[in-house]
Amino acid sequence: MSARDLPVLNLRGVDHTARPTWKLKETVEFYRDKLGLPLVHVISARGWGPATHPDFLHFFFDSGNGSTIAFFYYLGSEQPETLEGRVSRPPVPDDHVFDATHTAWLVANEEELKAWKFRLESQGLQVSLETRHEVIESIYVRDPNGYFVEFTHKLRPLGKTDAVDAALTLQAAIETEADAAEKGQRVTSIDEIWARKAQLLSRSDAKQGCVRIFVPRVEEFSTLVQLATSRPDCRVVPGEEHDMIEADAEIEFNRKELRLKPAVWYGLFTGGITGHIKRFDRDYVTISPAY
Repeated sequence: MSARDLPVLNLRGVDHTARPTWKLKETVEFYRDKLGLPLVHVISARGWGPATHPDFLHFFFDSGNGSTIAFFYYLGSEQPETLEGRVSRPPVPDDHVFDATHTAWLVANEEELKAWKFRLESQGLQVSLETRHEVIESIYVRDPNGYFVEFTHKLRPLGKTDAVDAALTLQAAIETEADAAEKGQRVTSIDEIWARKAQLLSRSDAKQGCVRIFVPRVEEFSTLVQLATSRPDCRVVPGEEHDMIEADAEIEFNRKELRLKPAVWYGLFTGGITGHIKRFDRDYVTISPAY
């Protein structure tokens, strides 16, 4: 049976997320008392069948709109060495693999996000600066286990352009990785994926030997198109979902001139780019034509 023959099913949102904890009292105090999430359910059981499965507590806190965050506390088990000292680390992603697994809760607006920051800091917790990730703005704190907890508010709704751009990005990534695998290699630079995406968006009669930057027609990257429109060394070709910036010679952009936060700046060429990125640091990027 092919996927197209299967019935269309829809999810109804997140019921719960779950993590193991080795700090029972501290975890309850953090989520129930410091965050103010009601404790709504606990499962206590003598294992779950296999002899290797320890007895445990599985407890749930209400996280809004019918969702919960849950923890497993395995009786008699020892915390892995990899978790030692994580709770004292600053709320920044210093271990990208571990910190990629986290919980993010939605708040109503910027004012509510600042109110959460005030509540957390008032209880002695270390909270990150507000971080803008294209369509959301977030703060982060670590729980007693060292897990990231994120509070975020949406800056704009997602639309058709986001979906079209997302499909192109993943297509480019899959194709680039397949090409590399055939050569026994791995893709380690996002520049390769950006270049493949530009190929997918380029017209067959596109001019060669120039810089081309494809910019999704969304708010967070609009200043790049506005600046390019005003510059004599750039041409802007409007498109349905992506505008194209074209230049015949090397061009440079400044983050502060574009009024971009670093988290958005480092994704500046997510729409695709043709050219050689000679420099890309926190404040400047320089692109030269690829011949």
